[in-house]
Amino acid sequence: MSLSLSDLDVRDVRAMLHRQEQEWLHPFALQSAQSQGRKATEPDLRYQTVFQSDRNRIVSSKAFRRLKHKTQVFISPVGDHYRTRLTHTLEVSQVARTVARALRLNEDLTEAIALGHDLGHPPFGHTGEAILQELFPQGFNHEAQSVRIASIIEPLNLTAEVLDGMASQLNQTTPGTLEAQVVKMTDRMTYLQHDVEDAIRAGLMRETDIPADIEHTLGKDRKTRLETMIADMIEQSQQQFEKNQRVITVSEDVRDAITALRQWMFDHIYLSPSQVQQKQKVHRVLSGLVQHFLNHPEQIPQPEQVTSDNTPEISLAVLDYVSGMTDRYATDLYCQLLLPTPYPVDKGLDKGLFV
Repeated sequence: MSLSLSDLDVRDVRAMLHRQEQEWLHPFALQSAQSQGRKATEPDLRYQTVFQSDRNRIVSSKAFRRLKHKTQVFISPVGDHYRTRLTHTLEVSQVARTVARALRLNEDLTEAIALGHDLGHPPFGHTGEAILQELFPQGFNHEAQSVRIASIIEPLNLTAEVLDGMASQLNQTTPGTLEAQVVKMTDRMTYLQHDVEDAIRAGLMRETDIPADIEHTLGKDRKTRLETMIADMIEQSQQQFEKNQRVITVSEDVRDAITALRQWMFDHIYLSPSQVQQKQKVHRVLSGLVQHFLNHPEQIPQPEQVTSDNTPEISLAVLDYVSGMTDRYATDLYCQLLLPTPYPVDKGLDKGLFV
């Protein structure tokens, strides 16, 4: 007979959760008790696992809250129903948890990685990221910035496995856990489907514009396409587990269709004339802010920000500050700092040219 939370002293809850993981999780899953722990040692909470704690820390962070005003695809969308970086993150977390649960992987670890994987995304989405890569000699990628935020800028003291999962979302990087592999694959699946939906809402495409071969493999609408990819991912990964292969994968047909849809989206939506025009405007805003704060680092909040080796770096402080901005904050600050301010006209004199 299993024990409920009401039957246990709070001191025993974490031990109960560890036992449940031992009984339920697949042998390839990473159990919470197997975590390498945190860089700074601290006592574990008695009522939750380390990965549950990481999830809570990420959701409570300022960087996570700022995602609600950061671009997914469409810059500073006015409509209520367009995705932002926050709603994208929540959708990735939902899909990744579904897959992890079906494969009997550690759902809490998967969720923590998914919720933290975009903490370092700059304003204006991938357009903003590409511009920051141009502006800074050391380059910029949001995966590394996510880890930097969680480790240095807003130190959350996350476990090694969650940090690895956040860092390994880069295309050329192999995640250290199956849970991180799940997030990496479901991230692409999720954003492709909701970006299609947003592009349709914006009038940039119709559902019928998707090539027939992609539609034939994945389905005719967002719900069907996403369900097809999730089911295929679970089935193909289970088959790999049965062969003693620790890999998260999809079938060749589905992989080819995902790749083809991604390329189609780049050709027709992500690099469309309207998006290119927006990039020019974003470049003006971000380059203006970067140059301003390079010239006036004293205006950066906490200008004493240092690197991990305690060496002051003005350019790094500027990169941290500008990349952490929301779309709205960056635009408002650019107007405030770099555009002329209207002179306040005395109402008594404002009577027109001929009075």
